[in-house]
Amino acid sequence: MEEKQNNIAEEKEIDLLALANKIWVNKTFILKALGVGLFIGLIVAFSIPKEYTTTVILTPESKSTTSGNMGSLAALAGINLNSAVGEDALASPELYPSVINSTPFLRGLLDIKVTDSKKNIDMTLYSYMSDYQSAAWWGYILKAPGLLKGLFASEKKGLNDGNKSNSRFISEEDQGVLSNLADRIIIGSDKKTGVTTIEVMMQSPEISAYLADTITSYLQSYIIDYRTQKARKDLAYSEKLYEESKADYYKTQATLAAYIDGNMNVVSAKYRTTQERLQNEASLAYTVYNQMAQQLQLAKVKVQDTTPVFTVIQPAVEPLFPSKPSKKIILVGFIFIGTISAIVWVLREDMKRFLIN
Repeated sequence: MEEKQNNIAEEKEIDLLALANKIWVNKTFILKALGVGLFIGLIVAFSIPKEYTTTVILTPESKSTTSGNMGSLAALAGINLNSAVGEDALASPELYPSVINSTPFLRGLLDIKVTDSKKNIDMTLYSYMSDYQSAAWWGYILKAPGLLKGLFASEKKGLNDGNKSNSRFISEEDQGVLSNLADRIIIGSDKKTGVTTIEVMMQSPEISAYLADTITSYLQSYIIDYRTQKARKDLAYSEKLYEESKADYYKTQATLAAYIDGNMNVVSAKYRTTQERLQNEASLAYTVYNQMAQQLQLAKVKVQDTTPVFTVIQPAVEPLFPSKPSKKIILVGFIFIGTISAIVWVLREDMKRFLIN
């Protein structure tokens, strides 16, 4: 039994030595395959256009609580701000990616002006995305069937020009630009700390930094408008009620003053009753006017309180070096593929016998 195991071990050792010797004998062929892999890797690495990534890190303030002075002021008007301020749909930074990747947000970005002083580019982001994006040479080959199809369908495409005024209509070309832009914007947030990271990748470092800064500003404005929407509506309604109560109070005051001036020397129960009624109406109007003034101030405070504040930890800085492509990884990958392919080809007969046995 031990002799059989020794023989099997010797056969395996002899096989490994034979395989190693076979590889060594064909080292010239393997080196040529390595060179071919290196050559192809160089072509691929230098055919892929450079991409520059700008990173912005920001964090929103935590949910604020009502201070003691504000709570006392609210109590005078019978309002509890602690219960009025609650969570809204965009209170969590986890929903920021959905906001940035939404079609209205992306379409709003396409109208901004972008510039690149080195390439003399000064145009809208839409024109830059559709006309000034470089691609590898094989990308044009893959797009050739679509270009031919577009030539034959040019007349049919013209029929849809009237639909472009419809905000719900997005052409195939515009959809491609929006998808390309969405793929170039990456946003993530930390659930524990709420820190949000925005990464924008463009073929121009200047445009990448400018777009990252613009997206950050747009996102802050969008969140602020959404978070304060209800509070601003309440403020507008409070201002309306305040002006109405003010006009009513002034009117009752003027009526009371005119009645007193017109009946200064009159002594009668009817006069006193009417004067008392007018005074009560003026007092009631003043009470309502005073309450509306307090509610107006509370509404202004609430707008300020619900307005989120963002702290930019890492602002947009123009990148100096490209983030893609990684030429070293591409070269190593193609060299590895070429070498392994050559070794597999050299040992193909041995591999067939091994699989059969």
